Amino acid sequence: MTPPMQKFAIAVSLTITVIAVAMVARTATRMVSVLRLGRPDPDRFDVPAQRMKTVLTETLGHTRMLKWSVPGLAHWAVFLGFIGLFGSLVEAYGELFDPEFHLPFADRIEAYGLAIEVIAALTFLGIVVLLAIRLLNLPSVAGRKSRFLGSTQWQAYYVELTIVGVAAAVFVLRGLRVAAGTFPYGRGNVISYFVGEKVFGGLSDHALHNWLYAAATFKIVISMLWFIVIASNITMGVAWHRFTAPFNIAFKRFGDGRTALGPLRPMNVSFEDPQDDDVYGAGKVEDLSWKQLLDLPTCTECGRCQSQCPAWNTGKPLSPKLVILSLRDHLFAKAPYLLDPETASDAAKAEAERPLVGTYEQGGVIDPDVLWSCTTCGACVEQCPVDIEHVDTILDMRRYQVLIESSFPSEAGVMLRNLESQGNPWGLSPNARNEWMEGLGFEVYVADGKIPDDVEWLFWVGCAGALEDRSKKVTRAVAELLHTAGVAFAVLGSQEGCTGDPARRLGNEYLFTELGKANVELLNSKNARKIVATCPHCFNTIGREYPQLGGNYEVIHHTQLLGRLIDEGRLVPVTPVDADVTYHDPCYLGRHNQVYTPPREVLGAIQGLKNTEMHRCKERGFCCGAGGARMWMEERIGKQVNVERTDEAIATGADIVSTACPYCMVMLGDAVQAKKADGSVAEHVQVLDVAQILAKSLVREEPAYRALTAPAEPSPEVGSVDGAAGGEPALAGAGSDGSATAAPEPSGGSPSAPEVG
Repeated sequence: MTPPMQKFAIAVSLTITVIAVAMVARTATRMVSVLRLGRPDPDRFDVPAQRMKTVLTETLGHTRMLKWSVPGLAHWAVFLGFIGLFGSLVEAYGELFDPEFHLPFADRIEAYGLAIEVIAALTFLGIVVLLAIRLLNLPSVAGRKSRFLGSTQWQAYYVELTIVGVAAAVFVLRGLRVAAGTFPYGRGNVISYFVGEKVFGGLSDHALHNWLYAAATFKIVISMLWFIVIASNITMGVAWHRFTAPFNIAFKRFGDGRTALGPLRPMNVSFEDPQDDDVYGAGKVEDLSWKQLLDLPTCTECGRCQSQCPAWNTGKPLSPKLVILSLRDHLFAKAPYLLDPETASDAAKAEAERPLVGTYEQGGVIDPDVLWSCTTCGACVEQCPVDIEHVDTILDMRRYQVLIESSFPSEAGVMLRNLESQGNPWGLSPNARNEWMEGLGFEVYVADGKIPDDVEWLFWVGCAGALEDRSKKVTRAVAELLHTAGVAFAVLGSQEGCTGDPARRLGNEYLFTELGKANVELLNSKNARKIVATCPHCFNTIGREYPQLGGNYEVIHHTQLLGRLIDEGRLVPVTPVDADVTYHDPCYLGRHNQVYTPPREVLGAIQGLKNTEMHRCKERGFCCGAGGARMWMEERIGKQVNVERTDEAIATGADIVSTACPYCMVMLGDAVQAKKADGSVAEHVQVLDVAQILAKSLVREEPAYRALTAPAEPSPEVGSVDGAAGGEPALAGAGSDGSATAAPEPSGGSPSAPEVG
């Protein structure tokens, strides 16, 4: 005869299980239906073997989570419990019907019982650590610095406390089996034996059985209640990511094979012959691709992206996490209308009328200040443990604002008009691109026709390298170094045009396409094969985005080529440079292209140089504030990003702040000059490119050569327009006839002024 307690336990457990399974199946089906509303993204299914390997590596190995060692290890332990303790849940169901039930193989595999013991203990310890981390970083205590600010706290606490209950229930059930003498494993399971002998020892068989039914029911109920809760909250990413993350990782864009950063996806529309169904960026949430929609419920709300974002860290309204959460909540609130407008509730219809980008007064989902604060540095994507592609989503919204709404920061319009009229952001004559070559001790070969076979490299100088005073010194230093090493190279001179990176990152895909096609046609006509670039933005665009336009070239950064030349003995640093240096990683060289080592190896080859790393470096390097076309926009909110980064660099005690990007040279140089002016930085502190420091180590003590390695001072008569943020360009407006006027030098100097030195 079945005891009443057993009957009750079976009835409760099976009933809640049926309800939970039905609700989860219904919600999962709805989620898939909503995700299918996104635009097609066919490039997510290539290299299936590599994708499967990545899923296994990032889930089982927790490779991305373990970048944060303590929380990463704790989460890995909890993840093991989520997978490894499933067998204990099956046993709990069996124990409802038979108090002596165990898995068929269990009594023959002693190691299995010990594995469950260890996994349950690690799970309990891991979740306690995660709870402690959350409590120590409460938004009410840490404020804006808390990475959990904006996360839904009750959901996280509920999930974490459920895991505590599940882990505890495992040891209670095993302890009861020990006390009843039906435990199929040996005394190596020390926790279970301790619980059985110290807590339940001495109870009668009847009492032990009733306790067993109660404990099994408790374990089943809290597990199934967890499923019911998440099924009732489709936006509960802290729970749903357990099911969506493997798919999100599997379908991530393979940029460098390690992170989800990579070339921006082309829009696949015809600007010459637009079709009615063409989608120009994202003006509505359903304009995002299905993969971008999958990102939304996958967000764990951990806030790692937020903690690394340069905009958020300097008081801007942009948090990558909150962008994803806002889009997620909007998507699922609007979903009933998208799936069936006729039966949708009034609330869903009202949600459907909200603009995707708009102010609070306009009811917008994403505020314009949020959208335009992004530097596209990629720190959010780099740090995301589930491979969410925040940058692509932000730039798709920018594309719609620029191309359809013509809505973007007004000062950036000058840059766009200059690109259209003169092929560079400053609006200078193309002939000015040749001025950096004046006064060199050798002739630079300008390729008028096809590049001869005996010329190994095409040196892509870039707009800044040809037109901006400080960057021109870098260009001259690189040319001198290549000449010294006997490298045959050519330049395009006035034929060169902007790669289109500023236009694309602003959202003007049309202008990028026009500039890019012209450059690809030019490069192909020159028979360009191998290209070296000093600008990481040019390096990234030509090497990774021009293949979308039919241009396929071998492209390397100048620090990579200089490193090779040192290794080959063609450049030998012999003159010690007695200085302390700290190296700033450019975002589009480091995170976007994984080039961290070559610049450091070049610096390491220079005698006398002492390199001190900033605490935020390499993968966690902090942006200079210029990317994402921010170079051409005012910075009106919060602390200036370049000042924040410069403060960090100066704190190392360095004499030289080194970098390998003209944008970074401008931004860091401006901040250093401002600090020299107010007396907070010593006059001897310099901002130099890696190539300039290498040139110092090879320098002949001749004035012309020394000038290559000296920092250029901003010209005092240009660039001090009232209202311009420090470290940002003070851009000129349109002329009286409506034409674009030249934008003043972002560094605060005039690109047409004579070179200093």
